[in-house]
Amino acid sequence: MPETEQQADRDHQGVDVVQLDHHAVYAKDRGLSAEFIAAVLGLEVGSPFGLFLPVDLGNGVTLDYYELRDEPVQPQHYAFLVPDAGFDTMIARLGALDVTYYADPRHTEPGQINRLFGGRGAYFKDPDGHNMEIMTRPYARPR
Repeated sequence: MPETEQQADRDHQGVDVVQLDHHAVYAKDRGLSAEFIAAVLGLEVGSPFGLFLPVDLGNGVTLDYYELRDEPVQPQHYAFLVPDAGFDTMIARLGALDVTYYADPRHTEPGQINRLFGGRGAYFKDPDGHNMEIMTRPYARPR
C-alpha cells in the first residue's frame, strides 16, 4: 500500500496509544505568530482550517494558531525537540529576526545556549510572549 494510503488508513482507524494531535496556540495575530515559529523551525504554515492557522511539526502534531482579538494572550511554554544538525541554523534564524535567545527559561543568560542532558537548548519569546524552547535532547525524567 502506498504511504499516503497507509496514512489515510491509520487516520480512519485511530491509534493504540494516547497521542497529542494538535494544540491551539492563542495569538493576537495568528499569521504573524505562525509565520514566526515556522521561520525559526524551518517549517511551513498550512492553509487556514476554520478559525485556525496550522503549523505542522512533522510528527503528526500541529500547532493551530487562533486569534484572541479582544482579550490578552496568556503566555505559555512550548518546547520543541529539534535535530542537532538544525540547531545552529535555528539560532542563526533567531539572530536574523533580531530575537534574543537565552540559556535559561527565566531569560537571564542572553545570547547563550544550555547543554542539558548532553544536548543543546535555548529559550526565546514569540510575538505574543510565549516562552519557546528548542532542545536537541529530551529531558531525562525520573521513572
